[in-house]
Amino acid sequence: MGELRISIVQSDIRWEDKERNLEHFHSLISPLKGNSNLVVFPETFSTGFSMNVLPLAETNNDKTIRTIQEWSEELNIAIAGSFMAKDDENNYYNRGFFVAGKEKYFYDKRHLFRMGEENNIFTPGTDYPIISYQGWNIRLTICYDLRFPVWSRNKQNEYDLLLNVSNWPKARAGVWETLLSARAIENAAYVCGVNRIGNDGHGLAHQGDSLIVDYKGNLLFRAETNKESVHTEPLDKNALVEFRNKFPVWKDADNFDIM
Repeated sequence: MGELRISIVQSDIRWEDKERNLEHFHSLISPLKGNSNLVVFPETFSTGFSMNVLPLAETNNDKTIRTIQEWSEELNIAIAGSFMAKDDENNYYNRGFFVAGKEKYFYDKRHLFRMGEENNIFTPGTDYPIISYQGWNIRLTICYDLRFPVWSRNKQNEYDLLLNVSNWPKARAGVWETLLSARAIENAAYVCGVNRIGNDGHGLAHQGDSLIVDYKGNLLFRAETNKESVHTEPLDKNALVEFRNKFPVWKDADNFDIM
């Protein structure tokens, strides 16, 4: 057990322009080689929060994930985010990814944002992986999932770090920070929320405010509002374990099943 150096990448996203987005995000993370263990991108980092699935959605073996895997191997770093995905039966997903070299994990967003008609385009996920990486257990959620604490519940300390990758609009910025802190406190886990900046193709403004919060809800880092930011923060696994042993609220958690 020990330190995990996690890097948030808060950036604007060019609407439906994969080539430019891939080029830009690669330029942002290239200096992190040797200085970070895990890089986290915003939701749908390569396209923006578009519903234009026919030309944009990809399988797990197409260019976006192949490129992410190349970056991971080149920089010796894990990379997390989400992209517009499809399967062989033309079902579409807002799919989270966690790529660490040849290891790939995927999570399909469960709570689809009906106010943006995401539920009319994408298929909701039904399960999630617990990702084992460098002595840490990590769970990935996507944007609107953050509002649903039952789905994010940390059963028997199954994860140490909760990631939320997002396109969270400026209009609800206060809710974003409150929910990230709440998820950290109730689950006794580190939480990292990475949000985009800039206006999307629907005219919605996003101001970033990407956060890293510790297991007590203390703010470790907050990215500057409306500014591109790449920041690396060390997380201490030993301190987390010590806190859980001294204050074992998880032992009194309610049991439940999600149907």
